[in-house]
Amino acid sequence: MKFLSAFISLFVFYTGFAQESFDRSSVEAFQQELNTKFADPEHSPLMEEDRKEFKTLDFFPINEALAVTATFVKSKGEKSFEMKTTTERLPLYIKYGELHFTIEGKAFKLDVFQNLDLIKKKGFKDHLFLPFSDLTSGSDSYIGGRYIDMKKPKGKTVLIDFNKAYNPYCAYNYKYSCPIVPLQNDLNIEIKAGVKKFHD
Repeated sequence: MKFLSAFISLFVFYTGFAQESFDRSSVEAFQQELNTKFADPEHSPLMEEDRKEFKTLDFFPINEALAVTATFVKSKGEKSFEMKTTTERLPLYIKYGELHFTIEGKAFKLDVFQNLDLIKKKGFKDHLFLPFSDLTSGSDSYIGGRYIDMKKPKGKTVLIDFNKAYNPYCAYNYKYSCPIVPLQNDLNIEIKAGVKKFHD
């Protein structure tokens, strides 16, 4: 069976992903655009039977507290590696940096990556890929974790807006091949923001 590659991120579709501070209207636009794409027969990752019944994705309530300012630490001397996926596909990534932040007074770190094929494509030179899982994974959110699309920071800080966390296409259709969240990006906290799981 030929699997569809999901390494091309949704960033080409979503707007407002590079804002420097929380913007509720940007999150609302993100949700609306996501629903529009999933309802579109030509672009939806949904299986046909699900798309015909589709009304809207399920989102956590928008939470400004989960749009956090992180300290960005650029990686040095990193080597490319094959990121595991849900299939045998092994796309090349490189760790671009680390994001250090706090939520509810607790310190966390996430590694952020670049897809070495994707950044060669027009419009993706500055694109960063932030996969993560958390304590909602497998209950309220997709068991395989979620993704956030970002842009290279221009300074030493960057906004991580978890309200724009979305599911990999594998959450909707087994035909897709999706990157698996690296173990170091498993957060020991509930991130109740962004897209919830699709269905059981």
